[in-house]
Amino acid sequence: MQLKYKIVALGILPLILAVAIISALVIFQNQRLGEQQAQLIEDSILASKRAELKNYVEMAMSALTPLYESGQDDEHTKQMVLKELQKLSFGINGYFFVYDHNGRSLMHPRQSGLVGRDLWDMTDPHGLPVIQALLNSAQNGDGFQHYAWEKPSTGQVTDKLAYVVMLDRWGWMLGTGIYLEDVERATQQARQEVARGIHTTMLAIGGVALIAVLLVFACGLTLNASEHRLADKKLQGLTQRIVNLQEEERSRLSRELHDGISQVLVSIKFQFELASLELEAGSDKGQDILRKGIDRLADAIGEVRTISHDLRPSLLDTLGLAAAVTQLVTEFELRSGLSVHYENGLGDIQLVDGAPVALFRILQEALTNIERHADARSVTIELQGDARQVRLSVCDDGVGFKINQLESIQGGIGLRNIRERVDHFNGQFSLSSVPGRSELVVTLPKQLRAAPLLSRAHS
Repeated sequence: MQLKYKIVALGILPLILAVAIISALVIFQNQRLGEQQAQLIEDSILASKRAELKNYVEMAMSALTPLYESGQDDEHTKQMVLKELQKLSFGINGYFFVYDHNGRSLMHPRQSGLVGRDLWDMTDPHGLPVIQALLNSAQNGDGFQHYAWEKPSTGQVTDKLAYVVMLDRWGWMLGTGIYLEDVERATQQARQEVARGIHTTMLAIGGVALIAVLLVFACGLTLNASEHRLADKKLQGLTQRIVNLQEEERSRLSRELHDGISQVLVSIKFQFELASLELEAGSDKGQDILRKGIDRLADAIGEVRTISHDLRPSLLDTLGLAAAVTQLVTEFELRSGLSVHYENGLGDIQLVDGAPVALFRILQEALTNIERHADARSVTIELQGDARQVRLSVCDDGVGFKINQLESIQGGIGLRNIRERVDHFNGQFSLSSVPGRSELVVTLPKQLRAAPLLSRAHS
């Protein structure tokens, strides 16, 4: 996967994960709050229903109290009570019912077919023995009982809340009930509102997440484009510098060939022509002129070797870095007249491809700068190696320089090119300078294989 896709993925995937977690938490929290709200609504409605039922039963008791407390327990009095209760009703489905303690229906104004029947074992669709539960609630409980019963107005079985009391002297159970459809509608409406709220919240979170993902994606594309432009700019600058270095090297070779070898060869040509004329004339001067021409030819050959050595020393390919550095140090000491202390601890270590050339060119550039600018008297060069790395150190006692200004120096390899050579091999480079001591230290790993420079710059 390319870097740009990794950046976008690292930006988007955590965002998507965070949005998913937040969405799950929001859904869970809203559902929990919705259930709490529905339960509160249900409890509130049921509380009002219970109070309403108790009021109805108390009203019925107040109506039958004169007869019940008269002390007359004959059948006629009981029938009068049942007739009075049968007349009492509230709403379409509000009525009173009476059962004896054995579960036989004594009065039911909406379902007359149940009157006189023994309903002790009758159960609702949930398997609840309704009459037994009502009698148990009236005798031992708070008088309230939930069960399912057929609603007279619709003929459908619906949840119902009843309140019952016992007329102990007669062994009767008197009660009434309210159907709970409105409770179900209220709780269902609360749950639907919660579901709509969750849906709206999820749409909002999704919209925000989409905008955030698009922003991250756009930022990733912008960053990628910026990095590409920067990489292309660096690549163009590097290419231009390589071209400039090639042109400078060609110009230097052209000057050396024209001002050095070319002049020597022309002089040799004239000497050979003069020697030929003298020899044809039988003069002894021809031999002397010919010998001088041969000496000049030897100088030309030496000049060619010098140029070839500057381009790439043959010892670097034949005997290795240590021998090439030794020759370079010897030539520098003879040419500059400086006192050079050279320590070679490299041994027979084999370096990665290109590393010997890089170290040789870095040392060559450092010695050239010392000779031209340092005004030094002595130079210390150390080339050390072990199983992990190779270390080159160049130290002089010159006037020093300002490191932050060295970047602007043009020509030669330059500090930036030295750093690029070191970075090419994933090495380390340090430079320090104060009056009286300047030191350049380069460390290259022994085993690391270098990546192509252009591909590194482009990536």
